Amino acid sequence: MANKWVYMFGEGDMTMRNLLGGKGANLAEMTSIGLPVPQGFTITTEACTQYYEDGRKINDEIMAQVMEGIRKMEEMNGKKFGNLRNPLLVSVRSGARASMPGMMDTILNLGLNDEVVAAMIAGNPDSKFERFVYDSYRRFIQMFSDVVMGVGKKYFEQLMDKMKEEKGVLYDIELTASDLKTLAEQFKAEYKNQLGEEFPADPVTQLKSAIEAVFCSWDNPRANVYRRDHDIPYSWGTAVNVMPMVFGNLNEKSGTGVAFTRDPATGEKKLMGEFLKNAQGEDVVAGVRTPMPIIKMKQEFPEAYKEFLKVCETLENHYHDMQDMEFTVENRKLYMLQCRNGKRTAQAALQIACDLVEEGHKTEEEAVAMIDPRNLDTLLHPQFDAAALKAAIPIGKGLGASPGAACGKIVFTAEDAKEWSKRGENVILVRLETSPEDITGMKVSQGILTVRGGMTSHAAVVARGMGTCCVSGCGDIAIDEDNKRFTLAGKEFKEGDDISIDGTTGNIYDGAIKTVDATIAGTFGRVMAWADKYRTLKVRTNADTPQDAKKACELGAEGIGLCRTEHMFFEEDRIAAFREMICSDTVEEREAALEKILPYQQRDFEALYEALEGNPVTIRFLDPPLHEFVPTEEADIEKLAKAQGKSVETIKTIIASLHEFNPMMGHRGCRLAVTYPEIAKMQTRAVIRAAINVQKKHPDWIVKPEIMIPLVCEVKELKYVKKVVAKTADAEITAAGVKLGYEVGTMIEIPRAALTADEIATEADFFCFGTNDLTQMTFGFSRDDAGKFLNAYYDTKIFENDPFAKLDQNGVGKLMETAIKLGKSVNPKLHVGICGEHGGDPSSVEFCHRIGLDYVSCSPFRVPVAKLAAAQAAISEAR
Repeated sequence: MANKWVYMFGEGDMTMRNLLGGKGANLAEMTSIGLPVPQGFTITTEACTQYYEDGRKINDEIMAQVMEGIRKMEEMNGKKFGNLRNPLLVSVRSGARASMPGMMDTILNLGLNDEVVAAMIAGNPDSKFERFVYDSYRRFIQMFSDVVMGVGKKYFEQLMDKMKEEKGVLYDIELTASDLKTLAEQFKAEYKNQLGEEFPADPVTQLKSAIEAVFCSWDNPRANVYRRDHDIPYSWGTAVNVMPMVFGNLNEKSGTGVAFTRDPATGEKKLMGEFLKNAQGEDVVAGVRTPMPIIKMKQEFPEAYKEFLKVCETLENHYHDMQDMEFTVENRKLYMLQCRNGKRTAQAALQIACDLVEEGHKTEEEAVAMIDPRNLDTLLHPQFDAAALKAAIPIGKGLGASPGAACGKIVFTAEDAKEWSKRGENVILVRLETSPEDITGMKVSQGILTVRGGMTSHAAVVARGMGTCCVSGCGDIAIDEDNKRFTLAGKEFKEGDDISIDGTTGNIYDGAIKTVDATIAGTFGRVMAWADKYRTLKVRTNADTPQDAKKACELGAEGIGLCRTEHMFFEEDRIAAFREMICSDTVEEREAALEKILPYQQRDFEALYEALEGNPVTIRFLDPPLHEFVPTEEADIEKLAKAQGKSVETIKTIIASLHEFNPMMGHRGCRLAVTYPEIAKMQTRAVIRAAINVQKKHPDWIVKPEIMIPLVCEVKELKYVKKVVAKTADAEITAAGVKLGYEVGTMIEIPRAALTADEIATEADFFCFGTNDLTQMTFGFSRDDAGKFLNAYYDTKIFENDPFAKLDQNGVGKLMETAIKLGKSVNPKLHVGICGEHGGDPSSVEFCHRIGLDYVSCSPFRVPVAKLAAAQAAISEAR
């Protein structure tokens, strides 16, 4: 049996979304429930896939079914395609499974040519009708030239602007039939000038080219970027919808509009939208004229408005969700051209979800399932003032690495960030790349901008943890850190200049754009309570400070899944002692230096335990290579030399000896504890003493530290370090005369660890997947440098997503599944989590639920995102 590539609207329904696309399925559904839809057909998403398989060509079988669809449309509409007396004109529109507003292409008024235009005018001598015909013709020529043939809009817009200037008019609507006829001729001449051939007159040729153009737009740059940002697979393809034209530009009794059944910004239950008389659909969205509020339609077309209100009610009751609709009125008669579940802000999404439950449209589970978890980020971070942002033009773009908006004075060092901040200035820290040494400056900055680095670079990870806006990897910046300046978009920026960055979009703006604080509505807590009711996956946070931990707890975190202890070493009073330890010659000297840090670490851990109020706290022992802690400034080197009683040259020699060619795979993680067990001893003492003190203070809490050994690849490594930890911890507990439980586990971040997890689990109480490093080591990509070539991988369709932002389930995920299965086979009590950045990505959270993790851990501001995603995973599984 031959494939069915084309479905008339009467043959489909809303369940066929994967095949007919969202628009096609909804047009079919509106047809089935009796709404006024111009009757056409949908070319399936499978036809799009076939188009690409056939080398970007529409095969004869598909085209034959398209022409059969045209024949049926002719019968239903009483018109003939290409006929001079009664021509059937059509629109050709894209329609993917997932709504992608504005990303793909549309062609209107298809089927017009000089002969059809002349015949239509001859059949209706009214001058107003003549104007309508030429208006439709010039629109078709421009749209076909731009969308199908790639001739830019600007050439036609320049001709239009010149005509309006010559005629002394402001709006297109003021041009006469004669003006528009002249424009149509000029447009065809421009087409020939640009392409060296005549504008195609054959309607079938026009139709085939238009369908190909819509298929082709599935692969245009803006669609590819949108899909990557919204997890829409390239393999889905787009459907094409061919419909008879209804004309909002026919006369003053006609018009077109776009409307929402609820306010997409706030969620308020009221009709929102815009309407234009004597216009076609693109006029409303293109801003050619200022549209009227939808309520004005009541005065202009009372009968059509009354019918439209009934349609709105019917659609909401049918789809049980807020609807976004496009419609046309032709000679006072209403036609529905599209409906879909409307895009909405996070605030509106929460309000609408709660209202739909109240109204009986949705159950709690359905309400939870309908909210996009990614949008919650925007509720928790400052945003640019909408009006101010509308007037701003980006001067550059990097990766939106940590959401929110920030504006401030440019500074180039952590020290300057602190200094300017003390003076009351808002600052944006601009760096080639950040390192742990910059942490104090990052803390006081409103935003962070880096030239290098990806979504899991140091700047990105730390910024997300702090809830600070960050744009990373803007390679267009030419930075001169020594002279405190950089160049972007042809302009030089110096220290103290104002700049604004958007950590959601990655956009960079010249000057200061006003920001507004995020507000969390009461509906937020209600939806989170529903999510908590249905999810089974626990959600912890990655937090290194009591402030971060408290914020995470406020947002619903159930523990700390990752405390990176190295971030505690960079305060001014600690870094000196740690540098002394690094530059020591003997174990005794190292222990003496570490003894100075011990009380600070202990106080830090006590504050974390207090903030978590008895919830679990996983503390990762020192992980980064030692070279990240040594001074780079001459004054700091001299200070260290003096403290150590060594020469400056000796200190410089020690620093040089710490250099590594590939530090991410070098002397770090548990390798430090093997080389210098005294570091592990000091950290164990601090962890256990802090736990003892807090347990005594709060006897009703269960304080049970989880000590995590990083970068283990061999069970003997873990066994060795665990022995050091256990001996030290047991001695502290015995000396204190208390009972205190603790666990020792490991971070699974090396493929070998995953593959030998059955061996490692004999020594581990828990596993926690460090998927940043596990991804890096599985792919063999540097997470800080991959941004240099990933765009080429997206363009060539080798990758659809950044594997550091969205978990690679086929490769890295397989290692995780293997590790869980092997580990639990020898240690059934093993508990397992994830604390890489993927812990806050919704699709990755769903995968973690599916493979049986106990918890995910993410940065504080992504806790609600993870909780909602975990609930959706559980609800989906139960269905």
